[in-house]
Amino acid sequence: MPAPSALAATRRFVTDERKGGALLLGAALVAVVWANTPWRATYDTIVAAVPGGEGLAALHLDLSLGTWAADGLLAIFFFVVGLELKQEVVAGSLRDPRRAAVPVLAAVGGMVAPALLYLLTTLLDHDGGARAGWAVPTATDIAFALAVLAVFGRGLPAPVRTFLLTLAVVDDLLAIVVIAFFLTDHVALLPLLGGLACIVVFGVVARARRAPWWVLVPLAVAAWALVHASGVHATIAGVLLGFAIPTRAVHGELVGRAERVEHAWRPISNGIALPVFAFFAAGVTVVGGEGLGSVLTSPVALGVLAGLVIGKPLGVLGTTWLAVRLTPLRLAPGVGLRDMLPVGALTGIGFTVALLVAELSFDLATPDGAARVSEAKVAVLVASVVSAAVAALLLRRDAARARPADINEDGVPDDEQGAFGPG
Repeated sequence: MPAPSALAATRRFVTDERKGGALLLGAALVAVVWANTPWRATYDTIVAAVPGGEGLAALHLDLSLGTWAADGLLAIFFFVVGLELKQEVVAGSLRDPRRAAVPVLAAVGGMVAPALLYLLTTLLDHDGGARAGWAVPTATDIAFALAVLAVFGRGLPAPVRTFLLTLAVVDDLLAIVVIAFFLTDHVALLPLLGGLACIVVFGVVARARRAPWWVLVPLAVAAWALVHASGVHATIAGVLLGFAIPTRAVHGELVGRAERVEHAWRPISNGIALPVFAFFAAGVTVVGGEGLGSVLTSPVALGVLAGLVIGKPLGVLGTTWLAVRLTPLRLAPGVGLRDMLPVGALTGIGFTVALLVAELSFDLATPDGAARVSEAKVAVLVASVVSAAVAALLLRRDAARARPADINEDGVPDDEQGAFGPG
């Protein structure tokens, strides 16, 4: 077993925004390169391999490794997202409706605009099948967006990061709603009710004075398996389990249990779940077929590219401008309208959740559906790289410019409100 110092160093590495983003990118690059080499058949074999025996088959869990990564490991990521969401709502930036209103509206605009732009772009599709992917360009990758901000946004006030984090958290919540209500084909009621019952019991145990892991973990696994069997995407179970953990300190504890659990599971999410999912999801083959140019000019790819690269920043900037110009709402101290363009570009980094939504939007069992999934994934990867590059340039330009004393235009100098912490 590694020494505690080695474990601590590993934990610090994978939870650091810049290094965690680099690990995620590295896993995706390995998959993309491997899937486009003469050995790509080996990659496809690994993704399609089905581990386990008759026991898993009896439980309807005889899934491929790629499906385990999307349905199983990604549930850990969404569990951490659920913990983060609840903490933000109960004690964080979403607690005060007036403070949260603008980034929440920006998140809504940043999802509606790319979806509409995607639908407009896919009017070119003769049979209409491409329109099923309208949700692909609506998702933002928190890990990558914060990593790019951390590297290229040095010198910007801390509230800019808080705004992006709030926006991205709400974006994830809306993505969860989309997955639950629009990307679920059928629902088996009894397994779903059983899964919800397990989550309720999980929440009761999590609030007890003693909450043993050997009770919580089996309950969580049972909830995941039952929700998966119901037809609802299993990542929803991860979110609900995160919501079930108490945020406020209980039984005289000094720190809320949600914060402690997030501290324990975030390294697993960042260091294992996300990179492994990226490895299995990002390996799209573009050689030996129609070629990258043909793929990127398909209606699906054009819609995803337009939605992420243009629609995201347009929706964030436009919605924020309307909110602060036409209503009494204002941005937080230290944040101005000029920051919305680089922040909007950051939200165009779709990646993790966008790749998942791409897999859920089209029917992989049909040749047309499988081709559209590949087109959407290639477009997500290209759009995320383009958005990250554009955001990096805009962030450096924004950080180098002098900032007015009252950049949020609320009539009070920002430095009197403690806005200018470390960027």
